[in-house]
Amino acid sequence: MKNRENYRKERIDRCIKARSDDIYALSSYKEMWYLIFPRVVPIIGIAILAYFLPLYWKKVVITTCIVAMLAVSWDFLSSCGLLSLGQALFFGIGSYTAGCLNHYFHVPIYLTIPIATICGGFISTILLLPVIRLRGIYFAMVTLILPLMLARGIEATHIFGGNEGITGLSPFPNVWVELTFIIAGMWAALFALRRFISSDYGLIFVSIRDNDRATMASGINIYSFKAQALFIGSSICAFCGAFMTHSYMFTGIPVFTMEFSILPIAASAIGGIGTLAGPLLGAFILVPLSEILREFGTLRVVFYGLVLVVCVVALPEGIFHYLSRKYNEMERWVRLE
Repeated sequence: MKNRENYRKERIDRCIKARSDDIYALSSYKEMWYLIFPRVVPIIGIAILAYFLPLYWKKVVITTCIVAMLAVSWDFLSSCGLLSLGQALFFGIGSYTAGCLNHYFHVPIYLTIPIATICGGFISTILLLPVIRLRGIYFAMVTLILPLMLARGIEATHIFGGNEGITGLSPFPNVWVELTFIIAGMWAALFALRRFISSDYGLIFVSIRDNDRATMASGINIYSFKAQALFIGSSICAFCGAFMTHSYMFTGIPVFTMEFSILPIAASAIGGIGTLAGPLLGAFILVPLSEILREFGTLRVVFYGLVLVVCVVALPEGIFHYLSRKYNEMERWVRLE
């Protein structure tokens, strides 16, 4: 081994000529495969894994995809300058909308989910529109309180089934349809948001997060764009709520539980905030890990928390950033001049 005292480690990019962020000048199949590999392998891997797992783990994959979509939605809102703790609010509104349409009006399942997705996004946006001017922790506090208020309101007034909730809702035909539907929805949400946020129109949302005052000084109505971001992010969560309502054939107060707000944030912190793909990766680590640790009983929380702390301390930038850097850069030792 060479004497490393006279050498230093140098990082260099794997050269792929890029004309823009998403247009590349490729000169060989090797370069084409280099770009396609990190995008195609997760899609094929999750599809194959999901369809060959036993029934219990198929349900875990479905839950993982739902958490992944909630995490991607949270990351999108964060990228637009909206610090949200209200994924449970969006999720619960979508769940109750789908459940009420199916139970009281006998709307079929293939209509309840799209209607609940749009209506859930619209209702959530209307609810938060009066506080859209709040920033940072103040906006987050409102999004944290609203689902608690709605849950207690339903409990006190006994509407929508009260504490018992609404049961006996229309299920999916079989678990294969559930898997295909939620996996397709997850990838569609991820790639659509990645495309959107990198477009010229999407860059306005990012600029609001970077410096909202400078964006406002440019003559842009940032509150209009924040409302649009809120509608997009909450619609994704409402879709998840509507889907889970039909998957479990139930909706009730538990859909407003804080787990649907905290877990997406933990997945984003583990995977890498600001990447959209990182929160999805974090969800596919945390949710299966939680199930694996279930056999440890009460010690499960201890091991689970320990893993979270180790990941955050060892890779504060997030696992996705680390993997992306290792994939796109090479390291070599060079002699000091």
